[in-house]
Amino acid sequence: MAEASYKQRRNQLETFFDETALDAWSKLTSDAPVSRIRQTVREGRNLMRSTFMNWLPSDLKGKRILDAGCGTGSLAVEMALRGASVVAVDISPNLIDIARSRAPSFVGTSGVEFHAGDFIDPEFGQFDYIVALDSLIHYSLHQVLDILAGFQDRTNQSVIFTFAPRTPALAVMHGAGKLFPKQDRAPRIAPISETELRDNLTTRAEFEDWEVMRTVRISRGFYKSQAMELSN
Repeated sequence: MAEASYKQRRNQLETFFDETALDAWSKLTSDAPVSRIRQTVREGRNLMRSTFMNWLPSDLKGKRILDAGCGTGSLAVEMALRGASVVAVDISPNLIDIARSRAPSFVGTSGVEFHAGDFIDPEFGQFDYIVALDSLIHYSLHQVLDILAGFQDRTNQSVIFTFAPRTPALAVMHGAGKLFPKQDRAPRIAPISETELRDNLTTRAEFEDWEVMRTVRISRGFYKSQAMELSN
């Protein structure tokens, strides 16, 4: 079967997060009780968000950051509280509405700008940092590389993103996922080989001035994701 185009995949994800899984995603990113499966995903995402924050400077005053795929806005708010000017973008207008409602008033309108749209849109401008927490895990290797190439053209310092590492354990979990109740299923994840990703990042001309810095894999139950930092 031919690989879906970026636009086709983006539209599928918009429908899923804006309609099918809106309530589930809202609960997952809150303190509301969730199933055992989703609790492990919540714990893993919280650890990953902490990793992103640890990799960013403690003082972000004067820095402009794109939160690419901001969801309900937790990471965007944390970065704004460090002084950053954050442009938080998500494909789901309903998730953006939730993010706006959850953002504390003391963050201020200048701290976070929430937008429903496509985070690859160059109209959002230039940034010091771009972060993409679990928003690229549904795209193929070639699509991720194209997205990262666009990001590096718009970034002055670094890009921090996650991908789903291709491992035997993850393959088993994805297969088992078909047995889960529908309310516990996530949209299809596209596992990527770390070796293939690194090889492309070191051989493609678009990344010749960029270097892979830190990387860490986080595994908590049904959450398995790997963070990577690209810097110039």
